[in-house]
Amino acid sequence: MPAPRARAFAQVDVFTQVALRGNPVAVVLDGEGLDDAAMQAFASWTQLSETTFVLPASAGARAQGADYQLRIFTPGGELPFAGHPTLGSCHAWLAHGGQPQSATQIVQECRKGLVTIVHQGQALAFAAPALTRSAPAPDLLAGVLQALGLQPGQVLAAEQLDNGPQWLGLLLDSPDTVLALDPDHARLKALAQKVGVAALYPAADDAGPALVRRSSREARAFAAAAMPARPAVQLEVRAFAAATGINEDPVTGSLNASLAQWLIAEGRLQAPYVANQGSCLGRDGWVHVHADDQGQLWVGGHAVGCIQGSVLL
Repeated sequence: MPAPRARAFAQVDVFTQVALRGNPVAVVLDGEGLDDAAMQAFASWTQLSETTFVLPASAGARAQGADYQLRIFTPGGELPFAGHPTLGSCHAWLAHGGQPQSATQIVQECRKGLVTIVHQGQALAFAAPALTRSAPAPDLLAGVLQALGLQPGQVLAAEQLDNGPQWLGLLLDSPDTVLALDPDHARLKALAQKVGVAALYPAADDAGPALVRRSSREARAFAAAAMPARPAVQLEVRAFAAATGINEDPVTGSLNASLAQWLIAEGRLQAPYVANQGSCLGRDGWVHVHADDQGQLWVGGHAVGCIQGSVLL
């Protein structure tokens, strides 16, 4: 192995305006010369849900507008795409002096292909990659419900979702059901299935106790922090990823992109909307989803730099 050298490094908190309330991603801003084993070893060491490595775009991708290439690793393996690492790595790349080819967008090359990122005020948003959906196998669904402690009647809809990462998406009967889950993570790991659960909040005019309980929970969880004005939230989300070495991911861009495409296509939700994720872990992630005039869904949020320096790799 070549001798380690200092490489620019950042750690960015994503889907939050307040540091330590979102989902952190470790970003090695100079990944040239590292092989897959070295990248995986570092990602396993950080124990964050994702660690990324920025590389020059390949010649073919650069000709199509790519500004850089991103490799994305969990503690358990490489992902073809992931949402919060995309936004956090782009934030770190720009802060480190990255200059996009276009004045209006940044283009990331990853294993999934090219992903477009745009500014939304002080936030960033990525274009949701194409989604493939299918019905889950009955035996798998039954095993997941048992691991989550759910009864079939609490599940309004279930779908296998694949936009690079693969999730079993479950739409549950209420946000309270989502927030009360205490999964058997060992059983989920044995099933080798990542699971995303979500539930819709009632409309503002008939929200009733659900939003009262939500407000009380947030006041308790975040009373010590100076929080910005909170947006109205339409969807509560949790992501269980023991199969990749992380029991629960705080705030998950790829899952939220998949959920948006699925639920909007089935008429259960309309863009624009805001999803919340992470409160069961003491986080407070806000994921903003909107559609442009061409029907492309964009998944966005703020990012805050927390660590900047170098790492020996």
